Amino acid sequence: MSEARAASEGAGAGTGTVLAPASGARQFWRRLRVQRAALVAAFVVALLVLLALTAPLLTAVEGQDPTTYHPELVDSARGGVPVGTFGGMSADHWLGVEPQTGRDLFARLVYGARVSLGVALAATVVEVAVGLVMGIAAGLGNRWVDQALSRFTDVVVALPLMVMSLALLAIVPSGFPRPVLVASVIGLIGWGSTAKIVRAQTLTLKQLDHVAAARLSGWGPWRIARRELLPALAAPVITYAALLFPVNISAEAALSFLGAGVKPPTPSWGQMLTSANVWYQAAPQYLLLPAGLLFVTVLALTVLGDGVRRALDPRAASRLSVGTGRRKEARA
Repeated sequence: MSEARAASEGAGAGTGTVLAPASGARQFWRRLRVQRAALVAAFVVALLVLLALTAPLLTAVEGQDPTTYHPELVDSARGGVPVGTFGGMSADHWLGVEPQTGRDLFARLVYGARVSLGVALAATVVEVAVGLVMGIAAGLGNRWVDQALSRFTDVVVALPLMVMSLALLAIVPSGFPRPVLVASVIGLIGWGSTAKIVRAQTLTLKQLDHVAAARLSGWGPWRIARRELLPALAAPVITYAALLFPVNISAEAALSFLGAGVKPPTPSWGQMLTSANVWYQAAPQYLLLPAGLLFVTVLALTVLGDGVRRALDPRAASRLSVGTGRRKEARA
């Protein structure tokens, strides 16, 4: 390795330039930026994250908050329909107000973004962490450990996420922080697929020469995992985590829609959809706005996750290049 580096530096010295190979991050960015759909999706995701992080500032500029009731802004004679056009939109309430309560809709949307994105991110971290530990332990363990952990993982994968989540969320005391609970339940039930992917990759990596040499030199399993396996597992795990994130956003929205997720007065997009299903005619923006934001978020994260997968997988990039070259040759 040092001889090759010295040779490249010597060649560069003769021409007045130093030829340095592109780093992994630079190669990743080079492959990602040629995918316009992924770049647009990344911009949308960054905008949503910025919206969630600056929610207190944005609501302060508007002069509202997500929990204050405004009964004077709803028509009690008509069942709580917002007063005014377009759901009560005005200079004080940019997107109108919530039916029956009169709470500011813009404030609840931006604070709901914090809850939905935060719960999905925490659940993804839990899934990846538990899946990494279980998958590496199964891949590096002996035959009995591998069999025991693999069968346990199969059981976890077979569990219906929604049914188990509803059951676990129903027995936990109401005083426990609900966003933390929802993220923990989704993560602790959904790690099985990650563990299967990590185990398969670990079994493949274990056969490589440098890992076999580390085992023969007396290294322990966790040292081998930390020094030899984790760097090689980074790309597939990051790719799968990027695809898990939109799935977990949908799971949080579904649990909140079913009444087992985040509880009022904490806003959540799924919770808002639960309340909006009877107002789609009288106040359609109360249904369309959270549903539209949820759809755009899941779509952007899915497209971005697919772009990350393509950028981290050199074989996909080479297949794309080969396919493009063959099409050009066919046209010629």
